Amino acid sequence: MAALPILCYPDPRLHTVAKPVVAVNDAVRQLVADMAQTMYEAPGIGLAATQVDVHQQVIVIDLSDERDQLQAFINPEIIWSSEEKKVWQEGCLSVPDFFDEVLRPSEIKVRALNLDGKSFEIHADGLLAVCIQHEMDHLKGKVFVEYLSPLKRMRIAGKLKKKTKAGAL
Repeated sequence: MAALPILCYPDPRLHTVAKPVVAVNDAVRQLVADMAQTMYEAPGIGLAATQVDVHQQVIVIDLSDERDQLQAFINPEIIWSSEEKKVWQEGCLSVPDFFDEVLRPSEIKVRALNLDGKSFEIHADGLLAVCIQHEMDHLKGKVFVEYLSPLKRMRIAGKLKKKTKAGAL
């Protein structure tokens, strides 16, 4: 396993739409392992392949305190979402040190492939539902700050560009 570099907003590669995984093979399983290590070291609770400049539909999530309940979603798709919405405070490994509220469906049902290439479905609510939706947005080329006002986005982008130039990221 190897930790991968995480793209930082406003890097234009974060807006690349990920392509479906054609076959779940050893290369995809290695990507998942590398993404998991990257997420754990960051530290974070979710990571999309887009964030590590791999434009395939792969996300990893681990909400456990022990960091031992890794979930991989390959070619995830939301097949149902609740009409009820909830506001959550979100952050992102690609937008370090910035958090803001985002309104999303409070419950979702997701279909994806596992590491064996087998299809599965899960019903998610709470933080898991938020995390899945957040990571799936990355696969569509969308970063959570795009839910914020244009002024907030500009301020965040400016601050992150300064930090990058200063070598703080």
